[in-house]
Amino acid sequence: MQYKKNFHQIKSDNEIFERLNDEREKIGYYGLPYQDTTDIKDYARTITKKHIIVVGIGGSSLGARAIYEFLLPSNTYEKELLFLETVDPLEINHSLKSVELHNTQFVIISKSGNTIETISLFKYLSSLVEINSGNCTIISEAKSGLTQFANDNNIKAFDLAENVGGRFSVFSVVGLVPLAMVGVDIDNLLNGCKRVSESFFERGEYYQSTIKKARFLVEHKVRFKVNTIFSYSSSLESFNKWYVQLWAESLGKVNINGTRQAITPVTLLGPVDQHSFLQLIIDGIRDKIVTFIKIDDLKDDTIIPISTSNKFDTLAAKYTEGLSFNELINKQADATIQSIEDQEGIPCDVITITTVDEYNIAKLMFNYQLLVSTIGQFLQINAYDQPGVEHGKIILKEMLEA
Repeated sequence: MQYKKNFHQIKSDNEIFERLNDEREKIGYYGLPYQDTTDIKDYARTITKKHIIVVGIGGSSLGARAIYEFLLPSNTYEKELLFLETVDPLEINHSLKSVELHNTQFVIISKSGNTIETISLFKYLSSLVEINSGNCTIISEAKSGLTQFANDNNIKAFDLAENVGGRFSVFSVVGLVPLAMVGVDIDNLLNGCKRVSESFFERGEYYQSTIKKARFLVEHKVRFKVNTIFSYSSSLESFNKWYVQLWAESLGKVNINGTRQAITPVTLLGPVDQHSFLQLIIDGIRDKIVTFIKIDDLKDDTIIPISTSNKFDTLAAKYTEGLSFNELINKQADATIQSIEDQEGIPCDVITITTVDEYNIAKLMFNYQLLVSTIGQFLQINAYDQPGVEHGKIILKEMLEA
C-alpha cells in the first residue's frame, strides 16, 4: 500500500515555534533589536536643519511616521519631521508650503532604489532646491542605483540589508535614522523590541499570547474574516495605517495548498468610530475579531472643568465635570469593550499600553511583526514577499515606457 497527498495540515505550536526560530537565520528584522546604533546617533547629531523630510512610500515611511506621530503630542522636538509619500500634486505642494526648503534635510528612502514615487519626488524637490551632501541622506540597498547616486555625489548613504523587507524595516536604518535626527530615543525603541523578542523566543508571556491569537485567527479564518483594530487615541492613527500594510501585504497570499488566504485588516479610532462602525460590529454580520488598544497614561492631565455657575445647567453630561480627558477616553473605551463582551459571537481582546514613550510603541509594533510572522507560518505562506504588488509595478512601468 502506498500513500501520497497534496494537502498540508495546520502544524503544532511547537513546530511553528521551531520554524520561527529557524527564520531568524535568514529574515533580517528579527536581529534588528540587537544592532549597534552608535553610527546612527553620531550622524544624527550632525544634522542641524529645522525640517527633516522623509521621501518614501509604504514600508519606507509608515513605520517611522507611526512612531513619530505617537510620540509627538507628548514631546517637544526642536526639529520637525515630515513625510512625502504620495505623487498627488495637491498633497505635495500643500505639504511644502510651510517648509523652509533651504533649512531642510532630505532623507530619501527606497529599498530597491527605483521606487517610482520616491524617485519622482526626489527629482521634483531637486528642481526646487539644490540637493547635495549638505542636506541629503539616502537609505537603500548597497547595490541599488540610489546608493550609487549617493556615492557619486558624496552624499551620506545608509545601507538597508537585503533580508529586511520594507514593511518589517521600521527598526532598521529606515526608521531609526530620521527618528534619531529629530531627537527620538532610538535605543529605548530597541529596548522595547528586545523585551518582546526575548519573551517570545524564551516562550514567555509574549509567546503565549501571540501563539494563541495566531492559532485562533487561522483556525477561525473562514468564520471571522475581518481583523479589526480599535485604537483609543488619535496618536495611534498612523500606527493603524502601518498595521494595515504589514498585515495585508504579508498575509494576503496563496498558501502551500494553493488556497487563497486573507484575514482583512480594518482600523478604527475611538471615540470617533464608536459613533459609526460600532453599529456594524454589534448588529452586523458576526465576521469580525476586534482588538482594542488603550493607553493608560496619555501624559496630559487636561480636566473638564467643574461649572461654577448655572450657565451650563441645560447642557447634558454634567457627570463628566472634574474628569480628565485621559480618564474620559479610557472610560469610553471600557464601555465600548463591555458592549462587545456582552454580545455573543464577537471575539475581542484588549492591549493596554502603559504610557506614551518609545519603549511602549516599540513593544506594540514588534509584537505585531511577530504575530504576522506566526500567522504566516500557520497559514504556510511566505509572509515576506509581495507578488501581487510587484505585478502592478511592472504594468505601470510598461505603460510609462510605451
